[in-house]
Amino acid sequence: MNIARTVKVSLRALSRNKMRSFLTALGIIIGVGAVIAMVSIGQGARLEVEVRFESMGTNLLFVRPGSRSYMGRSGGGGSYTNLTEADANAILENCDAVKFISPNVNGRAQVIYQNKNWNTSIYGVGEKYPEIRNWDVETGSFFTESQIRSAQKVAVLGSEVSQNLFEGADPIGQVIRVNKIPFRVLGVLESKGESGGFFNRDDMIAIPYTTAQKRLLGIDHIQSIDVSAVSAPRTDEAMRQIEEALRIRHKIAPGAEDDFNVRDMSDIAESASEATQILTILLGGIASISLLVGGIGIMNIMLVSVTERIREIGIRMSVGAREKDILLQFLTEAIVLSVLGGFLGIVLGIGSSRLISHFANMKTLVSIGAIALAFLFSGSVGIFFGFYPARKASKLDPIEALRYE
Repeated sequence: MNIARTVKVSLRALSRNKMRSFLTALGIIIGVGAVIAMVSIGQGARLEVEVRFESMGTNLLFVRPGSRSYMGRSGGGGSYTNLTEADANAILENCDAVKFISPNVNGRAQVIYQNKNWNTSIYGVGEKYPEIRNWDVETGSFFTESQIRSAQKVAVLGSEVSQNLFEGADPIGQVIRVNKIPFRVLGVLESKGESGGFFNRDDMIAIPYTTAQKRLLGIDHIQSIDVSAVSAPRTDEAMRQIEEALRIRHKIAPGAEDDFNVRDMSDIAESASEATQILTILLGGIASISLLVGGIGIMNIMLVSVTERIREIGIRMSVGAREKDILLQFLTEAIVLSVLGGFLGIVLGIGSSRLISHFANMKTLVSIGAIALAFLFSGSVGIFFGFYPARKASKLDPIEALRYE
């Protein structure tokens, strides 16, 4: 029996009970669709993370205080308060691989404009913050070095804060109150959107870090330093220079532990990418369980089909059909069910991914690799779960089969 004829006979056998065949294939359809949809969500999240980090710059470094231990207890990273403005200036002066620095402090505060108020994040930063973070000012201007030195009460709004306080009106030159302290609005930053679904980066206000230290927080240290290397290839060099400069300034003995840490944006981006990759595998693994359930359904129906068609099998054997012909026929039926289910599942998965992207406002990415993997897996399920019923049919005794009622 040739392959084409076997497929034709299998399709004819399956068409005798169309509803049962469709319900049998439904498990595969749902399984393939779920795998493609879940993997597309994971890959979309990974792409979104990569785009977010690329927008922040690949030559970005973060300097933060280290962990403090007191009476055997560790306060965790950032518990030291030993970073100062002088440290930031020393990095800029002594590290030739460093282009810009921005001392940072931050907190939260209630912001009021006329009869409107909004609770938001307050970032005390340096004048090079927009260049370091690759964040342009959409309207107005950013504050200058002289305004930082004199700790002026000026502010640049994130687009979310601007919209909530001014509702589309021009905020430039207006006065807002941050914890009851008046600030004059200089500009509005362009919209950056959400950061991986965790927080809205536009929900913030940037003010001079000196103003934040003296007027809002009452501190004389800085909480972190944003550093931009002169180029991406020199990022590692910049990191080594920063570590050396701060060890000298903090008088850390050779071999002693640093009281600060320097993080590379590429390391953070790689960690985030690995996390989303694990999420993709987890989602795909959970969805693939439905494929196994669909395969069990195929095996169940094929066993029922063998029982219903014992007399037909006996007749085929009596007219010359060999064991391998019977095996191939029933195995082909199982494969046809899973392959047709795989095709329909691909359509369902692509459609579901687009609907999720449209209605849930989530980025999804349907890759050829995910489609091919899901389709091959569905075919493998048909072979694996269809082999036992097919082998059982091929091992029937022709005489007993013909006598079966």
